[in-house]
Amino acid sequence: MDENELKALALELGFANAELVETGELVFVPSFRPLCEENLCGKYGVNYACPPDCGTVEEMREKVLKWPRALVMQTMWDIEDPMDEEQTKPAKARHNKLTRELIDRSGRPGLMVGASGCSLCSPCAIVEGKPCRFPDKAFSCMSAYCIFVRELAERCGMDYDCGPGVVAFFSMFCFGEEKNEWPKGAGGQESRK
Repeated sequence: MDENELKALALELGFANAELVETGELVFVPSFRPLCEENLCGKYGVNYACPPDCGTVEEMREKVLKWPRALVMQTMWDIEDPMDEEQTKPAKARHNKLTRELIDRSGRPGLMVGASGCSLCSPCAIVEGKPCRFPDKAFSCMSAYCIFVRELAERCGMDYDCGPGVVAFFSMFCFGEEKNEWPKGAGGQESRK
């Protein structure tokens, strides 16, 4: 499946918008990591895909930059209060399910970056001291990667703030020929091996 077919599939599956970007153009903001430490989502330290267990900021950045291209996907939901988990949790779950479906149907290897932390198991095996049950399907969220989502949305021509009563969620599928080193200057920082 080529890139145009991948983008068309995203729209066919029900994403409101989909756009292709170079991962080297993504903006990573390490100062976002303390937001995860505030644990507003309740997954800090109890989910393999979330900080601190998912990896350092640099390790997470490296995971994304190993893939040269990314398909950014957006869904929009009629949600009055974005802090109301009873509304946002099912919407994020549906968004992530669509992202996984796209990846599975694409037949391409790559990396899923979700709209929220991995929710494949409840509870995560980490709380039982066991290894991840689905290491090939587990995914971390944009926040865990410290990706500047507002900037990414603007780069893709997508609304980040959709107005009263509408909430947007974003995910990415990073793909292409996997790189073994960081591209020079990617994400606004020096390259590193």
